[in-house]
Amino acid sequence: MQQNRKSFDEAVAFHGHSCPGLAIGYRASVLALDELFSGRSEDEELVCIAENDACSIDAVQVVTGCTIGKGNLLFRDFGKQVYTFILRDKSDAVRIALKNDVSMDRIDPAALAVREKVFSGTATAEEHALFDAAKGRLIDTYLHAPGGEIFSIRHVPAEIPEKARIFRSVCCEACGEMVSESRARLRDGRVVCIPCSDEYRGIHR
Repeated sequence: MQQNRKSFDEAVAFHGHSCPGLAIGYRASVLALDELFSGRSEDEELVCIAENDACSIDAVQVVTGCTIGKGNLLFRDFGKQVYTFILRDKSDAVRIALKNDVSMDRIDPAALAVREKVFSGTATAEEHALFDAAKGRLIDTYLHAPGGEIFSIRHVPAEIPEKARIFRSVCCEACGEMVSESRARLRDGRVVCIPCSDEYRGIHR
């Protein structure tokens, strides 16, 4: 482990609880930094394209320093546990995808059977204990099993995203709130934000 690398406990503290999704994001991030011989991104040296918006993303932010606010954590709404990490200065990139044979239903089918009861609040104490133990084993697998057993890891051509840009703000002529110029829409010659554009009924002054 590289010096000063964020621990899983730090990711848990940031996220609020320990869960398999967080462990996926943590391990994927650690593997990516190792593959790219990279440290944590202080600015936009490293970019992550995440294909989901699940718990894993919090670990990505903690470990890699890629964040929505800095513009180097890009979200693609594909519902996949897949992450592409791109190192700008070396034009190197690695794509890390969770394999389909590492999940609770394959590791412990009995725990999967009570999952719905646990989430609905109808599980017994014994069922909770069964599920929590299986969840702990799955987290441990994600954190400690050989990376190649959990993920498909392959270097890919680096398609460098444009650096984050700062746009001026304009006033929506429907609701009066400020909106980034890059997200504003024009309706009947009036500047409106996306929500007002979607619900457009005309602007009367």
